[in-house]
Amino acid sequence: MNAVMDWKRWILVLAAVGLVVGAGLAGGATELLFFYDESCTHCKQVESFLTDLQQAGLEFTIERYEIHAPEGWNLLLRLLGVYHADIGSVPMVFVGEVAVVGDTFYGLGPEPIVYTGAAYDLVLEEAVRAAVVANAPSPLTLLPPVATEAVVIVPSDPCLDSGCVLLDLHLTQLGETYPALGIRRLAVTDPNASSTFEKLLRLYGVRGDPPALFVGDAAVVGGNVYLPRRDPVPLSSPAGEVALREAVAKAVEAKATSPLDRLRLREQLTLGAVVVGAALDSINPCDFAVLVLLLGTLLVVGKRVKVIWAGLAFAAGIFVAYFAIGFGLYAVLGITVGSRAFRVPFILAVSSLAILIGLWEMKDLLWYGKWFSIEVPERWKPSVKRITASVVSVPGAFVIGLVDSLFLAPCTSGPYIVILTLLSQTTSRVQGALWLLLYNFIFILPMIAIALMVHFGFTTTARAERWRTAKLGTLHFAAGLVMVLLGVGMIVGVLLGYL
Repeated sequence: MNAVMDWKRWILVLAAVGLVVGAGLAGGATELLFFYDESCTHCKQVESFLTDLQQAGLEFTIERYEIHAPEGWNLLLRLLGVYHADIGSVPMVFVGEVAVVGDTFYGLGPEPIVYTGAAYDLVLEEAVRAAVVANAPSPLTLLPPVATEAVVIVPSDPCLDSGCVLLDLHLTQLGETYPALGIRRLAVTDPNASSTFEKLLRLYGVRGDPPALFVGDAAVVGGNVYLPRRDPVPLSSPAGEVALREAVAKAVEAKATSPLDRLRLREQLTLGAVVVGAALDSINPCDFAVLVLLLGTLLVVGKRVKVIWAGLAFAAGIFVAYFAIGFGLYAVLGITVGSRAFRVPFILAVSSLAILIGLWEMKDLLWYGKWFSIEVPERWKPSVKRITASVVSVPGAFVIGLVDSLFLAPCTSGPYIVILTLLSQTTSRVQGALWLLLYNFIFILPMIAIALMVHFGFTTTARAERWRTAKLGTLHFAAGLVMVLLGVGMIVGVLLGYL
């Protein structure tokens, strides 16, 4: 009997606790969103009024958003679309099914109603009280999931010039029409925003200054709307408005990847291509042949102590020459392949050529020397050997690295040109320079390794040359494979919109 009473008592206790917790959750579930401007006097008055309602026992929470903060502005545009409200002056309040924009109330009837003075306070209080009684969900729950994201770049925030005003007007209309459109606003003065803007210009193949908008396949820069395979049209024209609206509708429907996510994936793929391409390109029989000849010459003349320094100097010469040549080509490609109309055909042409050259190199695994191989021309080889054999000093080794890099270009430039084309379209100038440094550092690592192994006696120049000669077919196959992979990767990147 006592056991039964104890069991019933515990049931009653748990039920009471559940009621208390449920009541607490119900009271705290009503959320009010309040948008304000720091300099707005009316905003402070309305905020004080809402705080008084809380102190009077009305249980709701207030989430505050500064209207000029990027996250507040983006959220506001989406909420206006959900509540079918027009943009207006602050303060703006969203609670339950009611939106208040300035003095205009939406959601009280079929048409918006304007209240001022004491009537404003009374109607606002009734709207809040009705939401609390109904345990209305947060207005944030009414927002649809973000389908795609538009990225806005402005010179400064707030931006009041005519270009920003026009762009903001269109963004307001787009945000109200497409609540599933997320909007990310960046000012060039923000950290890394200037670099991001430069990368987005390269991604979309356009040029100009902020303000700018990037969404889906469309870009708005310099007051013009750019779309693939179409001439730019002024945003201020009816054709420009239609083009932008259609592009945004298409991006939302297709749930297009955010431009910033495209940039991040693009950089990851580019960095991977740089590392893998440099690693495979570094196993280069042409450079190995010259280095082995140089080290062998030093050993013959009895200068073993200089082997390591000469090897490092030769690698440094190759590094400096390749980086200088590469950065020059990178800069030229970045300028000449800037427009979208020319960029895509150019990348497809380079990629296709890379695949063809790669396939031809791969045939050397089985038929090395048949027909012709992609390496230093036979008529150049005597000159390369004569110049290299004349070097007996460390500075001379550095100079021979600079000079031989020109002779070796036909043998080593294939993957490098593909990577340069990729970098010229995917990186900013500073980032491109850093990745070129990385590429060339990886490229010379095997040369440094050979110099160290010969110096410390782990191998000899004769053994190294025998290994190189025996593996020529395999080395050419590896170089061809990387060319094919880079070419295919770039074509896929173009088709998916990442290049």
